[in-house]
Amino acid sequence: MVVKEKLGNINAYEIKGRYIDWLEMEWYETRKRILHKKTVAGRDISLKFLTESPEITQGDILYQDEFILIAAEIISCDCIIVKPETIYETASLCYEIGNKHLPLFFEDDSLLIPYEAPLFRLLTAQGYVVLRENRKLLQPLKTTVSPHADQGNTSLFSKIMQLTNS
Repeated sequence: MVVKEKLGNINAYEIKGRYIDWLEMEWYETRKRILHKKTVAGRDISLKFLTESPEITQGDILYQDEFILIAAEIISCDCIIVKPETIYETASLCYEIGNKHLPLFFEDDSLLIPYEAPLFRLLTAQGYVVLRENRKLLQPLKTTVSPHADQGNTSLFSKIMQLTNS
């Protein structure tokens, strides 16, 4: 079956006795425009979002008929978890991780990054309290801000750093 759009989210949807067949996805698959997978029950599904990135989230409904719903299940993965104690630590961590062009997620006042041994060692050596856990990466931070000033305006990073120095 081919899916070209999301139909809603299971949290705000009437299931009406339908069987829920989960499409298990890795965090990095949630923005793929074209993807071929099998659901937990073995149904072949092809995602074809041709006009834009789908940004699939936990529980998004991808297909329905009168008997079944197919919904997205983001599976957990090995993560680095850092809970910054100050806004300065938050800014420094985001800058360090952003400089490496790594994806960054946010949950419960913690920053989550897919596990990479070199980054884990670096953050530990820099004195941060770093944990390694299996977690679902559900809330990506939007990281499309340029660290440099644009047309005379100050950058987001500069603004954060100014707040920490005042």
